[in-house]
Amino acid sequence: MTFLSSFRLRPLSRTLSLAAALLSLAGASQAQYLWLQREGPVVEARMGDLGKGSQPLAGLLAPRAFLADGKDLPLAAEAERLAISAPATPADLRVVTSRVDAAAATPVLHYYQAKLGRAETKAVSDLELVPTEPDGNTFKLVWKGNTVAASQVNVDTSDGWRRVLKPSKDGTVTLGTPFPGLYLLEVTARVNGAVTVDGRKYEDVRHTATLSFEVAR
Repeated sequence: MTFLSSFRLRPLSRTLSLAAALLSLAGASQAQYLWLQREGPVVEARMGDLGKGSQPLAGLLAPRAFLADGKDLPLAAEAERLAISAPATPADLRVVTSRVDAAAATPVLHYYQAKLGRAETKAVSDLELVPTEPDGNTFKLVWKGNTVAASQVNVDTSDGWRRVLKPSKDGTVTLGTPFPGLYLLEVTARVNGAVTVDGRKYEDVRHTATLSFEVAR
């Protein structure tokens, strides 16, 4: 996106304060995200920016495609996409993966969580945007099972229409869909505190979540 995807999370209630404290303002250098789009019988996972095009997928760690029930879907890694065999019955799909940015002054461990479809209202991934009702246009952000509010949610479309959504008092965001095509919602947050993975400690850990869906032409 051409604008920054940074935001902070704030609790919706005192009971959610611990979950919200785990996430804070994301770094201004965040520019890429993972998103899903359908190309005929195949669902593609691409990295980059919907408006600027996809980038090579080099360095992605253990990408996994799956349904809400946990069933894994076969995927094939190509230069600029993961090709996923979608089930015959329409269903929301998810892809999760991670990547280490070792070129930064401090190595960044980045988790990507992408979802295609807005029929399901229950979050599955650690950070996920879900509709408040099936196929609805109002969305909430969920971090490890707890609803939290972002200060903004970024929107991009296949036709170049872009918006920044601000949450209402209950923490939800509502998106109008005046044009047909692919819509993509994106949020990025930084985990407060270090994380150790495979014996390596990372001081900078970020999560990016996208939700994409098609509006019929």
